[in-house]
Amino acid sequence: MCEVCGCGDPHRVSIDFHASLLSDDEREAHHLREHFVAAGVLALNIMGSPGSGKTALLEATASALGGRLRLAAVSGDLANSLDTERLARAGVASAPITTGSACHLDAAMVHHALHDGPLGAAVDGCDVFFIENVGNLVCPAIYDLGQAANVDDLAADLEALRGAKAQLKREFELPDHGLPHPLAL
Repeated sequence: MCEVCGCGDPHRVSIDFHASLLSDDEREAHHLREHFVAAGVLALNIMGSPGSGKTALLEATASALGGRLRLAAVSGDLANSLDTERLARAGVASAPITTGSACHLDAAMVHHALHDGPLGAAVDGCDVFFIENVGNLVCPAIYDLGQAANVDDLAADLEALRGAKAQLKREFELPDHGLPHPLAL
């Protein structure tokens, strides 16, 4: 047996690997964070499940602030820019990040949206920059986007789950034949 890992192969050599798999993203996030701090911008990563109300939260925030703070946002989505259009109507300078099949944003995507489009000047002149992440709670928490903080409305996520559960129950309503409901099994 191998003395290092116990694999049984005396020719196998164990190598310690200390580089982060996300090191490129971490460098990009560090660059973004420096940029936000230098510009005096509070960057917040808004996370939540699909339909949890991330865009509605930003619309309500813009309305409640009534122009007292300058707001900007990027809105991540798999396929469309509907949330970005809603934010623009609410008075939030915004740009879409369409991820295709990616279930999260990464720092390079945010950097690209800021430096390769008209949003960069708006962010430099804003007080709060929102990163509306793709509707997912697993991947977005792993990626550093240069934000000062992550924000997740857990209550909205739980309410969305309750709604999904109720919808699922309605879709699986069976006639009462004295058999247990499939979701009760």
